[in-house]
Amino acid sequence: MEQRVSKKVIESRTIMSEMIMPNDTNPIHNLMGGNLLRWMDIAAGICAGKHCEKYVVTVSADYISFSQPIPVGDVITIECVVTRAFGSSVEVFVEVFSSDIKGKNTRKCNDAYFTFVGLGEESKKPCQIPLVQPLNSEEQKRYEEAMKRRQIRLWQAGKLSATDLEQLKSWLV
Repeated sequence: MEQRVSKKVIESRTIMSEMIMPNDTNPIHNLMGGNLLRWMDIAAGICAGKHCEKYVVTVSADYISFSQPIPVGDVITIECVVTRAFGSSVEVFVEVFSSDIKGKNTRKCNDAYFTFVGLGEESKKPCQIPLVQPLNSEEQKRYEEAMKRRQIRLWQAGKLSATDLEQLKSWLV
């Protein structure tokens, strides 16, 4: 059996910026959530693709928070890192920061976890992807917690065995 390659989190880190224009906003001149989700998905997909070195497709977006409104004229910065890789899927943590055009008044506005599947070049079917090598305590914590988030996603999709469900219950209590 072929040995899976391991990659450092920093190797696929992705940062993307966008300026909030009037056509991106709702009637009260704040960024529409759907537009933000689209940009988050694009940035996370780039991050996942760099990690997998393959085409990737979005499987899920979880734990999305919209904690701060983002007004027209602000610049958002979307930062993405891979947290953990499973057989053919990879989880990406996404954070969104907003600041004025001068780069002042920076604040964290949103975060989420996205899951992608790496696709084979020929078959376009799920294929094995590189593992993740966490290098510091923050990366290690996200790496360990990713398994719990994955179990919850599998439970929500009805794909969790009774044994795994018991383990999930023990984590949640």
